Amino acid sequence: MKALKLINAVQGELLIEDGVFVASFSEGVAFDTLDLAGGLVLPGLVETHIHLDKACILHRCHLQAGTLAEAIAQTRQAKADFTEADVYQRGAQVLDMAIVQGTTHMRTHVELDPQIGLVGFNAIRRLQADYAWAVTLEICVFPQEGLLDNPGTEALLCLALEQGATVLGGCPYMDRDPAAQIRRLFELAALYDCDLDLHLDFDLNPHGMTVQQVIRCTEHYGWGGRVTIGHATKLSALPLDELLDVGLSLAKAGVQVTCLPATDLFLTGRETFELKPRGLAPLNHLHACGVTCSVSSNNIGNPFTPYGDASLVRQANLFANVSQLGTEAELLRCMGWVSHQAAKVLRLKGYGLEVGCHADFMVFDAPDAAAVVAGIRAPRLGFKAGRQTFERPAARLLRA
Repeated sequence: MKALKLINAVQGELLIEDGVFVASFSEGVAFDTLDLAGGLVLPGLVETHIHLDKACILHRCHLQAGTLAEAIAQTRQAKADFTEADVYQRGAQVLDMAIVQGTTHMRTHVELDPQIGLVGFNAIRRLQADYAWAVTLEICVFPQEGLLDNPGTEALLCLALEQGATVLGGCPYMDRDPAAQIRRLFELAALYDCDLDLHLDFDLNPHGMTVQQVIRCTEHYGWGGRVTIGHATKLSALPLDELLDVGLSLAKAGVQVTCLPATDLFLTGRETFELKPRGLAPLNHLHACGVTCSVSSNNIGNPFTPYGDASLVRQANLFANVSQLGTEAELLRCMGWVSHQAAKVLRLKGYGLEVGCHADFMVFDAPDAAAVVAGIRAPRLGFKAGRQTFERPAARLLRA
């Protein structure tokens, strides 16, 4: 379909030609017309942090303690049996779910180490090509099992960056010297001219934070706007004045923050019974400091997160609920953290509904974006580059 006119949308008439929104059609161009019957058009949702390679493996694991250490150990055991076909099939299962939940862009983290080698990476590369019709998939390779303390891992990371990965990840708490891993990751990012996305400060003990090291390295290398930290749950354990100081420093340096509510709520605070902490990165305060933020899924169906349906709207609602955000402005902000703000985290170009933007969008039966988050609404229709990718028929009540 070369051209499409959307009518009766809440926002008014929208025109699409050659996969982008236009102000008017080219002279003589043939176009189809789609009546959205009052549907709300929103840009496609943006998943900034997910692990496709280790999704849907819970049935292979033995979950007992529910801790981060157990999740890492159980996944390490399961990973020994991963094959390229296996990773591809499980990743495709999640992508199928994500598409019908409205996701059009995704950054997936892929583990590399001497045990798994490039098995997961090769599978995700195939998914990247096979699902380009519906999802733009960005690959971030990272050392889940450690970098400096795990010989051979750095060479694999470099090889993957040379073969198509565009983002370098990190897991500093998996090395004996977290600060040294951070420094080495920045050196490699500068060498390969790639963005960084680090799993960082993932517990509720305010001591031993490494976020300041990331801020210093970001400023030293001039990498502002190209560095994201995920989890960062230690920030929730800081007094407000200290948090705001860190938030202002993050904003000044250009370090972005991703909260992963399903995982962070499941894994942290297990040692506490009375007044159990919520333990999520305080995005509302960070946003007020000028930090670019996002909310994302992280894991689905594994020891890190035993559940999930790849709905970013559900993650936005979960964050809003736990963080006690309920005004229209706050709910709109939560939607932004899975759409416009998340697009900034991935440095997407041409994102949105304006003329010249890529026609990647969803249609919701809702009066506005705040209602989408409040009601955990699923999209009715989805489009990528102006081509329809799915439809979801409305449920029909069979009254007596």
